[in-house]
Amino acid sequence: MADKKVAEQYYAPPPQLGKWEGFKQFLWNSETSQCLGRTGSSWAKIIIFYIIFYAGLAAFFGGMLAVFFQTLDSTKPKWELDGGLIGSNPGLGFRPMPPESNVESTLIWYDAGKPDNMKYWIEETERFLETYRNAPGAENRVKCDFDNPPPEGKVCIVNIDGFYPCTRDNQFNYPKAAPCIFLKLNKIYNWYPDMYNDTTKLSPHMPEDLKEHIRAEAARGTKNTNVIWVSCEGENPADVESIGAIQYIPRRGFPGFYFPFKNIEGYMPPLVAVYFERPKTGVLINIECKAWARNIHHDRSERRGSVHFELMVD
Repeated sequence: MADKKVAEQYYAPPPQLGKWEGFKQFLWNSETSQCLGRTGSSWAKIIIFYIIFYAGLAAFFGGMLAVFFQTLDSTKPKWELDGGLIGSNPGLGFRPMPPESNVESTLIWYDAGKPDNMKYWIEETERFLETYRNAPGAENRVKCDFDNPPPEGKVCIVNIDGFYPCTRDNQFNYPKAAPCIFLKLNKIYNWYPDMYNDTTKLSPHMPEDLKEHIRAEAARGTKNTNVIWVSCEGENPADVESIGAIQYIPRRGFPGFYFPFKNIEGYMPPLVAVYFERPKTGVLINIECKAWARNIHHDRSERRGSVHFELMVD
């Protein structure tokens, strides 16, 4: 009987505590010297375990990252041209771009009679060209032409003040309802264009005026045709009627001495200013510009080798 009473006392349930009293006991139990359900030695063991575990994990991750970076070259991509995701078909871009609030738009629309209305387009063009003025690596830039390509380790200057009348002083001709749009090719490492410099093997898809221009340049000298040619046209018959005359400044394309891109500090891609002399006002004009080389293929849906934008001058 005595043993039964002792057993009943040994297995007696713990005293019932209220919520607050139970919580305080969980924080600190003075009878067992436990904090949050663990003794000091238990906490020390688990903290030491996780320190060792995460230190080992961090060391393993750091070691793998170090091995990975040993396989990379900071000056060029690991996979080039068709071996990489970018591929070997450059895209064509235009500036100025519409505001970021309307990022999906490709419409350049302004009122030539309202300075505040055209202010954004002028300032955005100037911001774009300012990157050419302030780009690092000026000591690597040299003047180039068809007879003087850049020496090893050097790159060609892009003279952004040689685009008259598409200059900052003229406000890029926006006030005259004859705006200038700048075109550039996307950079692809080690890509070199296969030029259309043989007048007997021009693409049948080229505009006729571009073919005539290439033949005229070839008559002046074969080096003058080492160019990635550029053409801009209205996409539809109505756009062709509205677009008016176009000038390409300083020349109708990107000279070959700017290629290939080798990621040399100071390199800036060449520019072509497309000067719309007299576009029809009050009309939305759909424009497509294309870059022409034998190894540039055009695909509007994937934005390869061409660019589309709309122009509307009120």
